[in-house]
Amino acid sequence: MNAVPPRTMTARVESDCVGMRALESVIWRSFLCQGWRNLSAPRRRVNHLRPARPLRARPANAKWGAMTAPSASRLALVTGASRGLGFAIAAALGVRGWHVVAVGRTVGGLEELDDRISAAGGTATLAPMDVTDRGAMEHLAASIGARWGGLGLWVHSAIQAAPLSPASHIDAKEMEKSVATNLRAPAALIPLLDPLLRVAGGTALFLDDPRAGEKFFGTYGATKAAQIALARSWQAESARIGPRVVIATPRPMPTATRA
Repeated sequence: MNAVPPRTMTARVESDCVGMRALESVIWRSFLCQGWRNLSAPRRRVNHLRPARPLRARPANAKWGAMTAPSASRLALVTGASRGLGFAIAAALGVRGWHVVAVGRTVGGLEELDDRISAAGGTATLAPMDVTDRGAMEHLAASIGARWGGLGLWVHSAIQAAPLSPASHIDAKEMEKSVATNLRAPAALIPLLDPLLRVAGGTALFLDDPRAGEKFFGTYGATKAAQIALARSWQAESARIGPRVVIATPRPMPTATRA
């Protein structure tokens, strides 16, 4: 999330995995370490979820590669999974027995993620989509509901990090892109995914990066703070009825977000 020189995907992921350890007490101990299953599915063709072609619901006894179809409680959706911390979280989930639906705009990053997960015996469905595309997100939610009937975990890692600039020099186009990705996208996804998470007793995870009020972080800080404010409202509203909403603050780590 901090500005750093460009790195290779491998170096980025290794760095992000270091940052993942800072989240263990919040994530792994709270809900990811419950009931891990060791999977041994062989290499299979990549599952793609594309907005142009709806998915058909699978019968309960249908085969999923070399294993039965994953239950909704073991299904994880990671938005922003093609690089950075989202990539690292999706990979960690995949190797620990979750079936990962990975959403991202970078197809190459998603395919590298799939290779990493499948090499460890896990499975993933790749969804090369833009979270700001409302129609694509509606298709995504409908497809998850039709195929799995619910959702065990949603990790929202998608972010637009505008170039750093003084508040007096904020670029209108960068502000619009940041509002679209950092605020409008999760605002559209929450009502789409809430019923899927609730039916499966699932959890939503948001990643805070408190930059509001810092010099030169006007666009990013304001829109990221707005996203977390939205998540906190949802967290308070769903405290008794579900789904569970977790807001974690990972420590600074080198990624290519601003590369």
